[in-house]
Amino acid sequence: MADIAHILPDDGCAGVLVGRIWVEGATPGPRPVAVRDAGLFDLSSLAPTLSDLFDLPDPAARVARHAGTLLMSLQQAAEEGLLLAPCDLQAIKAAGVTFADSLVERVIEERARGDAAAAEAIRRDLSDAVGAELPGVRPGSPEAETLKAALIAAGLWSQYLEVGIGPDAEVFTKAQPMSAVGWGAQVGLHPKSVWNNPEPEVVLACASDGQVVGATLGNDVNLRDFEGRSALLLSKAKDNNASCAIGPFVRLFDDSFGMEDVRKAELSLTVTGRDGFVLNGSSSMRRISRDPLDLVAQTAGADHQYPDGFMLFLGTLFAPTQDRGAPGAGFTHVVGDTVHIRSAKLGSLINAVTTSDLAPPWRFGTRALMRSLAARGLL
Repeated sequence: MADIAHILPDDGCAGVLVGRIWVEGATPGPRPVAVRDAGLFDLSSLAPTLSDLFDLPDPAARVARHAGTLLMSLQQAAEEGLLLAPCDLQAIKAAGVTFADSLVERVIEERARGDAAAAEAIRRDLSDAVGAELPGVRPGSPEAETLKAALIAAGLWSQYLEVGIGPDAEVFTKAQPMSAVGWGAQVGLHPKSVWNNPEPEVVLACASDGQVVGATLGNDVNLRDFEGRSALLLSKAKDNNASCAIGPFVRLFDDSFGMEDVRKAELSLTVTGRDGFVLNGSSSMRRISRDPLDLVAQTAGADHQYPDGFMLFLGTLFAPTQDRGAPGAGFTHVVGDTVHIRSAKLGSLINAVTTSDLAPPWRFGTRALMRSLAARGLL
């Protein structure tokens, strides 16, 4: 039985929580829902998609006033695997290398050329050279430029350092609209990957005008070997079947939750293997190098628009180095791992690990959504 209390934030349904669930019947398809103590309430008559909902003026107030129709309990939705990612038509974007601690790990991946066995020695050398200086450097500042010049002179410069402390953030497309999986679903690793890890992150929900309307949790599943071999393999490292998990729900901004809560969020992560292996980690948004609103501004603006809105992963502090197996081998997933990400005001995102070729194939895309909405008279 799903632990419903643990899916929800610490304060339960005190905030305005919205999500999506799959509903069978004469017109099967996803429904946007409000998450309340009494259950999951259909918001389709208020907004047919979460993309439309996030574009409403003051969406939290609109959802709070909207009665909706009770569809089912959260318990039923969780136990029957009906919880979907709380986004639909939005572009799914991600900011990378936004924490100094994980920045060092990205440079290690690059220098190791994707070989986990070579990482430990490189980690020691690189941490001695730059580890102490990076956390206090503000990206794009004169101090960052001075450090860059020194590192170039020492032969230690990297493309990851460029986006980590330079003026321009790394913002990439993590996954296609409609492709993210939600709470309880399997997350997929590319079957050829032998060095990978979860990435617990806060994900911002943004309207089409670039305004942030809420936040949720995400797992930006990362293939360290693919990306380490070449940064040009980023799309193969990041965008595979079921490789993007978002959920459980978007908490809309209101008097109980806002951007300051995002900036102070603490994320915990536990990976539990069938073999008894346990990895514990954390990511603190207080240690992010770039402010979340700066990352939003670098994602959307006069030079780049998202008419259906976008979801933005903010990056992670977490980069596991704990050995799993042979000494010096570091961490990598094993099929069957359970990944549990939690933050007090956002709840828990829990997924089991498989490979992307064995995860359920992605078949319900934008055309299928349009047909479903048309069949229900919502277009």
